[in-house]
Amino acid sequence: MIRAAIVGLGWWGKHIVRRMKGSQKLKLIVALDSSDAHATFAAEHGLRFTTDWDDVLSDPTIDAVILCTPHSMHTQQVLAAAAAGKHVFCEKPLALTREDAELSVEACRAAGVLLGIGHERRFEPASIELRRMVKEGALGTIMHVEANFSHDKLANVSESDWRASPADAPAAGMTAMGIHLTDLYLDLFGPIAEVYAQTSQRVSKRSNGDVVSVQMRFASGATGYLNAILVTPLYIGMTVFGSDAWVEIRNHTHPDTPGLTTLTYQHRNGYHDTIEFPWEDTVRRNLEVFADAVENGTRYPFSDGQKVANIATLEAICISAASNMPVPVESASGARTRAIAFTV
Repeated sequence: MIRAAIVGLGWWGKHIVRRMKGSQKLKLIVALDSSDAHATFAAEHGLRFTTDWDDVLSDPTIDAVILCTPHSMHTQQVLAAAAAGKHVFCEKPLALTREDAELSVEACRAAGVLLGIGHERRFEPASIELRRMVKEGALGTIMHVEANFSHDKLANVSESDWRASPADAPAAGMTAMGIHLTDLYLDLFGPIAEVYAQTSQRVSKRSNGDVVSVQMRFASGATGYLNAILVTPLYIGMTVFGSDAWVEIRNHTHPDTPGLTTLTYQHRNGYHDTIEFPWEDTVRRNLEVFADAVENGTRYPFSDGQKVANIATLEAICISAASNMPVPVESASGARTRAIAFTV
């Protein structure tokens, strides 16, 4: 049993607390937030509450910290936790620049602690089936991929909220939703070589915009597209086009809510199949896989290279959206990640 502290009791921090109730692999024992207003919630869930970061870092009963804090705080908090010998599970995005992502990866590696990341969509049953198809060549040569992750759960956040800030949440919905899609892309199709991004502010007053669209080219030569909108009803989908077949996935609910996912497969020979996958609690699944890796040394399915490459892609997207120009991902920052293993 891994004993953990949850740092940050906003929307997602509270969601994690609720989802991890009764887990036999990871037990939350402490909650940290800067506001005493969350003390009641912590007490209701049997958590010791504190507003003192040093209290968490110095507590020998805490094996790991789960960071659900504003994005610009992640790097320094990961470095501090690693220095204290705590394993770290960081909600996405790991960082806002490639350089900071590299610092976090290297600090955890040097300290001998595991760095987990909150990309639960890899654990969705339909995503697992798509990965099998891609790896086994069921689609032929991958030509192009398109994905959309849009919802209005964050449409009404205050203009002063960090989620609406270009400093903490640049490029509209990239850090909230789009970063999950680039993580899936890296896992399924390998490194992204170049991006061209555009953002727009259509109906909200958010200074970071409410829609982002990104065209990209993979190192393999395949092309891709993603879109994320912060002010529209839920729509989650991905379509992969291969030389022999295409496959489409439609999620009928947000990952935090039970609901079906539909996968449709169409082969050039006329074979057609549709599969419905039941919902799985992928938030809990990700954290329990993280806990297993900490306690038993089992494989955690995010390589250090992928963690850094996703933030390099995010940084390139932000640069592209600001400059209205295509941006090579490699040039977004330094090239130290060449020495960090990238495993697909």
